[in-house]
Amino acid sequence: MSNISILGTGSWGMALGDGLAQKGKKVIMWQRDQKKAKIIQEDRIHPFIDNYKAHENIEFTADLEHTLKDTHFIIVAVPSHGVRELIKRTADYVENGTIIVNASKGLEQNTLLTMSQVIHEELSNIENNIVSLYGPSHAEEVIRKIPTALVAASSDLVSARKVQELFSSNTIRVYTNSDILGVELGGSIKNVIAIAAGICDGIGFGDNTKAAILTRGIAEMTRLGVAMGAKESTFAGLSGIGDLFVTCSSKYSRNRFVGEEIGKGKKIDDILSNMHMVAEGVNTAKAVCQLCNRHQVELPISITVYDVLYNQKDPGDAVMELMNRDLVSEQ
Repeated sequence: MSNISILGTGSWGMALGDGLAQKGKKVIMWQRDQKKAKIIQEDRIHPFIDNYKAHENIEFTADLEHTLKDTHFIIVAVPSHGVRELIKRTADYVENGTIIVNASKGLEQNTLLTMSQVIHEELSNIENNIVSLYGPSHAEEVIRKIPTALVAASSDLVSARKVQELFSSNTIRVYTNSDILGVELGGSIKNVIAIAAGICDGIGFGDNTKAAILTRGIAEMTRLGVAMGAKESTFAGLSGIGDLFVTCSSKYSRNRFVGEEIGKGKKIDDILSNMHMVAEGVNTAKAVCQLCNRHQVELPISITVYDVLYNQKDPGDAVMELMNRDLVSEQ
């Protein structure tokens, strides 16, 4: 088995595929729309990445069976809401020993499962071969070869090390972590906090407010993660503080952008209808709200984001309510 298969041709899947192709790997990327797959295969131009032409080692196809034939690594890089349906379709083609690399961030709406848990439910025979690749990494910067650090998390460190070796290069440094639950929760919940940071940007608040959102946001991520069985230390790592910082502060962050537009007074439906890519934090806010109730933990920022998104709470009023909560110890 020599091929590397990537499911999804979004900007992040493309960035990962480009890095592997640059290392001399043969990469096959699956695009569900046959017409789009044909266009990008012929033109080599990605619709969301400026000034980029796909590497010659990358093949694009809409044929799922062809994509998964003779592959050792399958990289899942589709929006979280599409993961289960897609993995169901792959079941007949996934061979024993294949490593599934989850690069999708989010929580499934009905089940509240992480993406690796969803994958395991559909491919129960390969639980130990599932690795989640997360961390502070915008596709636009990875494509430009800007130094980036990621974390490969798995309950099986042998599989994690294989993914570490596969993706590491002069511009990508990959660490391993056995706490796959904590890594996935950090990489998912941070999108909700990023919406809060964006709301503050849109209203016109400054650095003080952003620092408060990041610091108390990491406290919320850690609090929920530990209640669910993750390790506290994970949230001080790349998929915790690292990813939170990038997503809350970057011009590339879709979730921060959504919050900023809300802070400026725009309606969430109008914002989403004009976006070409998915802001995972919008759906994740629902799941986090349910997890908050299930595990009886306090997540004031996350719940406030949920209320702004789904209960039409005024963003300015929401911030003032957060500021006027009962005074407590930082710990």
